[in-house]
Amino acid sequence: MTTLKPLDTQKADAIEALLDAAFGTDRHGRTAYAIRRGTHWLPELSLAALDDAGILIGLLQSWPVQIVADDGATAPLIMVGPVAVLPELQRAGAGRAMMDHLIEQVDASPTPPLVMIGDPEYYGRFWGFAADGTSGWRVPGPVEQRRLLVRNKANLPLPQAGMLAPRLALASNP
Repeated sequence: MTTLKPLDTQKADAIEALLDAAFGTDRHGRTAYAIRRGTHWLPELSLAALDDAGILIGLLQSWPVQIVADDGATAPLIMVGPVAVLPELQRAGAGRAMMDHLIEQVDASPTPPLVMIGDPEYYGRFWGFAADGTSGWRVPGPVEQRRLLVRNKANLPLPQAGMLAPRLALASNP
């Protein structure tokens, strides 16, 4: 049985160890890290998955980012990820439970659109993420464009072209 709690109830070293186990110690060089550099994950939209013994087995972080249009206009976004589960427990439902809970939270209150780098077949099928509208978006590093996904349930206007960047002014508030 997986229990979900706010991620800020967990120790920083346990969070880092889980991320290292799931993505490797070289994970800091990934494009997603550059997009959110200088921000802190949003406590109200970041989750911990715990096993029956209360051990951290998974986590989901959400980050304040923005799309900066080519004309300088900005639109706030929330970047979802990483969604990490201990390798030996992947495909047991913890990641899905965290994503379901996050989507419930964001659908219950007004929040900026969600963005992520992920598998469109998986995240699109279950939660409505799609690459529609992101083909003109750029990121500070390599990305497979079809994996740059957005979920804009409220159909807020978003730039057709621009750069994803940290949203530093709102480091802990969506």
